[in-house]
Amino acid sequence: MTARQNRSMMTSLPAVATMLLALILIVLAVLRWRDNGWGALVWLIVFIAMCAIRTPHSLRNRANLVIEARKDTTEIVLLAAMFVTMMVLPLLQLATGLFAFADYPLPEWVTWIGALAQIPFLWLFWRSHADLGRNWSPGLEVREDHALVTNGIYGHIRHPMYAAIWVSALAQPLLIHNWIAGVLVVPAFAAMWFIRVPNEEAMMRTRFGDAWDAYCTHAGRLLPRRAP
Repeated sequence: MTARQNRSMMTSLPAVATMLLALILIVLAVLRWRDNGWGALVWLIVFIAMCAIRTPHSLRNRANLVIEARKDTTEIVLLAAMFVTMMVLPLLQLATGLFAFADYPLPEWVTWIGALAQIPFLWLFWRSHADLGRNWSPGLEVREDHALVTNGIYGHIRHPMYAAIWVSALAQPLLIHNWIAGVLVVPAFAAMWFIRVPNEEAMMRTRFGDAWDAYCTHAGRLLPRRAP
Protein backbone atom coordinates (compact mmCIF):
# COMPACT_ATOMS: atom_id res chain seq x y z
CA MET A 1 0.00 0.00 0.00
CA THR A 2 1.43 3.37 -0.98
CA ALA A 3 1.67 6.35 1.34
CA ARG A 4 -1.07 8.16 -0.56
CA GLN A 5 -3.41 5.21 -0.15
CA ASN A 6 -2.67 4.70 3.53
CA ARG A 7 -4.67 7.56 5.03
CA SER A 8 -4.93 8.42 8.70
CA MET A 9 -7.38 6.42 10.81
CA MET A 10 -9.22 9.71 11.52
CA THR A 11 -10.92 9.36 8.11
CA SER A 12 -12.36 5.93 8.98
CA LEU A 13 -16.02 5.13 9.43
CA PRO A 14 -15.59 4.25 13.14
CA ALA A 15 -14.13 7.71 13.76
CA VAL A 16 -17.12 9.40 12.12
CA ALA A 17 -19.55 7.17 14.05
CA THR A 18 -17.70 8.03 17.27
CA MET A 19 -18.17 11.76 16.74
CA LEU A 20 -21.86 11.39 15.91
CA LEU A 21 -22.53 9.20 18.94
CA ALA A 22 -20.67 11.60 21.23
CA LEU A 23 -22.66 14.56 19.89
CA ILE A 24 -25.98 12.83 20.54
CA LEU A 25 -25.02 11.85 24.07
CA ILE A 26 -23.70 15.35 24.85
CA VAL A 27 -27.00 16.91 23.81
CA LEU A 28 -28.97 14.47 25.97
CA ALA A 29 -26.62 15.03 28.92
CA VAL A 30 -27.02 18.81 28.67
CA LEU A 31 -30.81 18.41 28.69
CA ARG A 32 -30.49 16.35 31.89
CA TRP A 33 -28.02 18.59 33.71
CA ARG A 34 -30.34 19.24 36.67
CA ASP A 35 -30.43 15.54 37.54
CA ASN A 36 -26.63 15.31 37.78
CA GLY A 37 -24.41 16.65 40.54
CA TRP A 38 -22.18 19.66 40.01
CA GLY A 39 -19.12 17.45 39.71
CA ALA A 40 -20.67 15.62 36.79
CA LEU A 41 -21.51 18.97 35.23
CA VAL A 42 -17.85 20.00 35.55
CA TRP A 43 -16.87 16.75 33.82
CA LEU A 44 -19.30 17.46 30.98
CA ILE A 45 -18.03 21.01 30.47
CA VAL A 46 -14.43 19.81 30.45
CA PHE A 47 -15.31 17.00 28.05
CA ILE A 48 -16.78 19.56 25.64
CA ALA A 49 -13.64 21.70 26.04
CA MET A 50 -11.47 18.65 25.33
CA CYS A 51 -13.42 17.99 22.13
CA ALA A 52 -13.02 21.65 21.16
CA ILE A 53 -9.25 21.37 21.61
CA ARG A 54 -8.89 18.14 19.65
CA THR A 55 -11.37 18.65 16.79
CA PRO A 56 -9.37 21.28 14.83
CA HIS A 57 -6.30 19.05 14.97
CA SER A 58 -8.35 16.04 13.89
CA LEU A 59 -9.79 17.91 10.91
CA ARG A 60 -6.42 19.34 9.86
CA ASN A 61 -4.53 16.09 10.28
CA ARG A 62 -6.99 14.11 8.18
CA ALA A 63 -4.79 15.10 5.25
CA ASN A 64 -1.75 13.35 6.73
CA LEU A 65 -0.23 10.67 4.54
CA VAL A 66 0.57 7.73 6.79
CA ILE A 67 3.58 5.59 5.93
CA GLU A 68 3.38 3.25 8.93
CA ALA A 69 0.41 2.30 11.09
CA ARG A 70 0.13 -0.32 13.79
CA LYS A 71 -3.54 -1.31 13.93
CA ASP A 72 -3.36 -4.82 15.39
CA THR A 73 -5.98 -6.37 17.66
CA THR A 74 -4.34 -5.07 20.83
CA GLU A 75 -4.37 -1.48 19.55
CA ILE A 76 -8.01 -1.73 18.53
CA VAL A 77 -9.03 -3.20 21.90
CA LEU A 78 -7.13 -0.53 23.86
CA LEU A 79 -8.66 2.32 21.86
CA ALA A 80 -12.13 0.79 22.14
CA ALA A 81 -11.77 0.41 25.91
CA MET A 82 -10.76 4.05 26.26
CA PHE A 83 -13.58 5.21 24.02
CA VAL A 84 -16.13 3.25 26.03
CA THR A 85 -14.88 4.12 29.53
CA MET A 86 -13.83 7.73 28.95
CA MET A 87 -16.70 8.76 26.68
CA VAL A 88 -19.61 6.37 26.21
CA LEU A 89 -20.21 5.15 29.77
CA PRO A 90 -20.01 8.57 31.46
CA LEU A 91 -22.10 10.21 28.75
CA LEU A 92 -24.69 7.43 28.97
CA GLN A 93 -24.88 7.93 32.72
CA LEU A 94 -25.22 11.70 32.44
CA ALA A 95 -27.70 11.45 29.57
CA THR A 96 -29.95 8.69 30.93
CA GLY A 97 -28.99 7.72 34.50
CA LEU A 98 -28.67 4.16 33.22
CA PHE A 99 -26.08 3.14 35.82
CA ALA A 100 -27.61 4.86 38.84
CA PHE A 101 -27.57 1.53 40.71
CA ALA A 102 -23.74 1.78 40.79
CA ASP A 103 -23.59 5.25 42.37
CA TYR A 104 -21.48 5.91 45.47
CA PRO A 105 -21.31 8.95 47.79
CA LEU A 106 -18.25 11.16 48.15
CA PRO A 107 -17.60 14.21 50.34
CA GLU A 108 -17.85 17.50 48.51
CA TRP A 109 -14.17 18.30 49.15
CA VAL A 110 -13.21 15.19 47.17
CA THR A 111 -15.30 16.41 44.26
CA TRP A 112 -13.48 19.74 44.49
CA ILE A 113 -10.16 17.92 44.07
CA GLY A 114 -11.48 16.36 40.87
CA ALA A 115 -12.72 19.72 39.65
CA LEU A 116 -9.43 21.52 40.32
CA ALA A 117 -7.53 18.72 38.59
CA GLN A 118 -9.24 19.70 35.34
CA ILE A 119 -7.10 22.84 35.15
CA PRO A 120 -3.74 21.05 34.65
CA PHE A 121 -5.50 18.43 32.53
CA LEU A 122 -6.86 20.95 30.03
CA TRP A 123 -3.58 22.88 29.91
CA LEU A 124 -1.50 19.75 29.27
CA PHE A 125 -4.02 18.44 26.73
CA TRP A 126 -4.02 21.73 24.80
CA ARG A 127 -0.25 22.23 25.01
CA SER A 128 0.43 18.68 23.81
CA HIS A 129 -1.68 19.11 20.69
CA ALA A 130 -0.29 22.57 20.00
CA ASP A 131 3.32 21.41 20.22
CA LEU A 132 2.81 18.21 18.21
CA GLY A 133 0.98 19.95 15.38
CA ARG A 134 0.79 17.78 12.25
CA ASN A 135 2.65 14.98 14.03
CA TRP A 136 -0.34 14.09 16.22
CA SER A 137 -2.52 11.09 15.47
CA PRO A 138 -5.02 9.15 17.61
CA GLY A 139 -3.39 5.87 16.60
CA LEU A 140 0.13 4.47 16.41
CA GLU A 141 0.99 6.09 13.09
CA VAL A 142 4.01 7.62 11.42
CA ARG A 143 3.16 10.21 8.80
CA GLU A 144 5.10 11.33 5.78
CA ASP A 145 7.73 13.89 6.91
CA HIS A 146 7.08 12.93 10.54
CA ALA A 147 9.25 15.01 12.88
CA LEU A 148 10.62 14.26 16.33
CA VAL A 149 9.13 17.03 18.49
CA THR A 150 11.44 18.06 21.34
CA ASN A 151 10.30 21.65 21.90
CA GLY A 152 7.68 23.15 24.19
CA ILE A 153 6.26 20.74 26.75
CA TYR A 154 7.98 17.90 24.87
CA GLY A 155 11.31 19.40 25.85
CA HIS A 156 10.57 18.29 29.42
CA ILE A 157 8.48 15.10 29.15
CA ARG A 158 8.02 12.63 26.32
CA HIS A 159 4.34 11.90 26.86
CA PRO A 160 2.52 15.01 28.10
CA MET A 161 -0.71 13.92 26.42
CA TYR A 162 -0.66 10.66 28.36
CA ALA A 163 0.15 12.65 31.50
CA ALA A 164 -2.93 14.78 30.83
CA ILE A 165 -5.13 11.72 30.36
CA TRP A 166 -3.76 10.19 33.57
CA VAL A 167 -4.95 13.31 35.41
CA SER A 168 -8.33 13.11 33.71
CA ALA A 169 -8.77 9.38 34.31
CA LEU A 170 -7.90 9.62 38.01
CA ALA A 171 -10.21 12.63 38.45
CA GLN A 172 -13.18 11.09 36.64
CA PRO A 173 -14.30 8.94 39.62
CA LEU A 174 -14.14 12.07 41.79
CA LEU A 175 -16.56 13.93 39.51
CA ILE A 176 -18.83 11.11 38.36
CA HIS A 177 -19.63 9.12 41.49
CA ASN A 178 -20.37 5.84 39.76
CA TRP A 179 -18.45 2.55 39.66
CA ILE A 180 -19.24 2.02 35.99
CA ALA A 181 -19.24 5.50 34.50
CA GLY A 182 -16.56 6.91 36.78
CA VAL A 183 -14.12 4.23 37.88
CA LEU A 184 -13.69 1.88 34.91
CA VAL A 185 -11.63 4.42 32.97
CA VAL A 186 -8.74 3.98 35.45
CA PRO A 187 -7.93 0.32 34.65
CA ALA A 188 -8.67 0.94 30.96
CA PHE A 189 -6.12 3.73 30.73
CA ALA A 190 -3.63 1.86 32.90
CA ALA A 191 -3.76 -0.96 30.34
CA MET A 192 -3.20 1.52 27.52
CA TRP A 193 -0.24 3.09 29.34
CA PHE A 194 1.56 -0.14 30.17
CA ILE A 195 0.86 -1.90 26.85
CA ARG A 196 0.74 0.85 24.24
CA VAL A 197 3.48 3.25 25.34
CA PRO A 198 6.32 0.71 24.97
CA ASN A 199 5.07 -0.05 21.44
CA GLU A 200 4.87 3.66 20.65
CA GLU A 201 8.39 4.28 21.91
CA ALA A 202 9.70 1.30 19.92
CA MET A 203 8.13 2.80 16.79
CA MET A 204 9.77 6.16 17.52
CA ARG A 205 13.13 4.48 18.10
CA THR A 206 12.83 2.67 14.76
CA ARG A 207 11.92 5.93 13.02
CA PHE A 208 14.43 8.31 14.64
CA GLY A 209 17.21 6.04 15.92
CA ASP A 210 19.94 7.78 17.90
CA ALA A 211 18.00 11.04 17.98
CA TRP A 212 15.25 9.32 19.94
CA ASP A 213 17.70 7.74 22.38
CA ALA A 214 19.38 11.09 22.95
CA TYR A 215 16.00 12.71 23.53
CA CYS A 216 15.11 10.08 26.14
CA THR A 217 18.19 10.94 28.18
CA HIS A 218 16.88 14.40 29.11
CA ALA A 219 13.07 14.05 28.85
CA GLY A 220 11.21 11.80 31.27
CA ARG A 221 8.16 9.78 30.34
CA LEU A 222 5.58 11.54 32.52
CA LEU A 223 7.61 13.88 34.72
CA PRO A 224 10.57 16.14 33.93
CA ARG A 225 13.88 14.37 34.35
CA ARG A 226 16.34 15.89 36.79
CA ALA A 227 19.37 17.31 35.04
CA PRO A 228 22.62 15.43 35.77
